Amino acid sequence: MAKNIIQFQKGLSLPKFLGKYGTEEQCYSALFHLRWPDGFVCPECGNKTYCKIKSRKVYQCHRCHRQTSLTSGTIFAATKVPLTKWFLAIYLLTQRKTSVSALQLKRDIGVSYNTAWKMKHKLMQVMLEREKGKKLSGR
Repeated sequence: MAKNIIQFQKGLSLPKFLGKYGTEEQCYSALFHLRWPDGFVCPECGNKTYCKIKSRKVYQCHRCHRQTSLTSGTIFAATKVPLTKWFLAIYLLTQRKTSVSALQLKRDIGVSYNTAWKMKHKLMQVMLEREKGKKLSGR
């Protein structure tokens, strides 16, 4: 019997993951490049020139002056959980062969049970939508 290609596909080890997404800055950079692969584009007017307001962590369009957060319009919107914990939750949910319970996720990433439950279900919903061919958007 032949090996299952999906089962033996190359994964990302935890040390490599932490090296790539271990800090908040690395997570913000990765999310920026995933959200705007060709650079910032204002959601209001489509302009590509902006400035970054560091005190509020928002990007302001030079043309219409709309301020946009990196996480607005994503599953990370309106959350106080750091992106490093979100990325670690994504890693843990996608790299394990068996399912991860919300209680185990709580222990692994250091959040409350309710937070872990909400994070897990948001991520599972996004994965379900992606499987159906829908694009990642909204909550």
